[in-house]
Amino acid sequence: MAGRSDTRIRKIIAGTVGNTLEWYDFAVYGYLAPILAQQFFPSDDPTVSLISTFGVFAAGFLMRPIGSLLLGHIADKSGRSRALLLSVALMAIPTTLIAFLPTYDQIGVAAPVLLTLLRLLQGLSVGGEYTGSTVYLYEIAPPRRRCFTVSWALVGATFGILLGSGVAALATGLLPADDLGSWGWRIPFGFGLLVGLTGFMIRSGNKAEERDQPPSPHDPVSAPVGEVLRNHRPALMRTIACNVLNGVGFYLTFVYLTSYLVDYVKFTESRALTINTSVMVVFMLLLPLVGYLADKIDRRTILLVGSGGVAVFALPMFWLVHHPDPVMVVLGQLGMAVILSAFFAPLMAAMVGQFPVSVRVTGYSIGYNIPLALFGGTAPLIATYLIDKTHLQLAPAFYMIAAGLLAFVVIWFMPSNETEAGQDDLPETLPEQLKA
Repeated sequence: MAGRSDTRIRKIIAGTVGNTLEWYDFAVYGYLAPILAQQFFPSDDPTVSLISTFGVFAAGFLMRPIGSLLLGHIADKSGRSRALLLSVALMAIPTTLIAFLPTYDQIGVAAPVLLTLLRLLQGLSVGGEYTGSTVYLYEIAPPRRRCFTVSWALVGATFGILLGSGVAALATGLLPADDLGSWGWRIPFGFGLLVGLTGFMIRSGNKAEERDQPPSPHDPVSAPVGEVLRNHRPALMRTIACNVLNGVGFYLTFVYLTSYLVDYVKFTESRALTINTSVMVVFMLLLPLVGYLADKIDRRTILLVGSGGVAVFALPMFWLVHHPDPVMVVLGQLGMAVILSAFFAPLMAAMVGQFPVSVRVTGYSIGYNIPLALFGGTAPLIATYLIDKTHLQLAPAFYMIAAGLLAFVVIWFMPSNETEAGQDDLPETLPEQLKA
């Protein structure tokens, strides 16, 4: 029993650490957006510069569906660990190159073009990493502990974003503005190389230990994408609809708000990043606790509380954030973090369990990455645009309300056997190394 438990812990660490590395690299761009806007998209209008910078942030998300198809196909055909190892390698290279990228003043328009290309490569990697590790953790978890076990994928991703926020806060707090703009912004991206090498070594050891096999050798699917589109459309549409709130809620609350506090509440970048880092620590700690609760009660109830809570409380929480008093700001962002944890923690297990093992990574990857590309990556851009056009600085809250209502309706009408813990036991064809 002890050996089996140790093996499962090692596999959870391998799944979690990959997300930490990937999301550190991907998210640090969002936290340094105001600085990158000056270096790569200089303009007399700060709003135009910021919109351009967030546009490149969104472009990275547009590659996520392509990455999900590529790495999802590899995971379903050749094994989960092989795809996860590849995704870490694909992330480390463009992140390191961004650290050495010349600015607009040095090479002109080529600078933003190269930045965009590197962001596209990052998006390709992230498109397969998060969903692949989520499925991997789902399949090694005991049936009655799936929400808790799968929640560690998001813990890893959150810790990666938290690490990006912390490093960005440290850089902005220690360096003068001139040094930060000229060379200091490169340090967080350079740190990504060390993080990437660490993840690659951990994943390599895990893969060698498992000698990974295809997930469904007795019932192979030659074209997983076609199988999902032909025979699993309802599950795919539900996954897409629910993950609209995933993208909008997370990226408005934990990425966009740092720029929002700087541009509209007039906080310093250091203060905004410090608040964001503190709130994300609480969010990260809540995830496994809520996942454990969802396993004990049922996924459906917790999902309805989370999505309904966003619809009801998004506006008052944003009102608190739009306040010069830092205490009020912390309360507003912390309130949204608590509500979102109730939705995020059970969501992954509920969505993954709808797909059979032979197309599980592909189905969940498509259903997750399409809405994240359309609504998550564009959330900061749309929020900035809404404020600019409506002149209402609480406008992003209404975007979150709409996403919360959509998720609530979908979960409400979702068949109960799709969301109740323990209903989606692993098929008998799953290899023994994934059951261990």
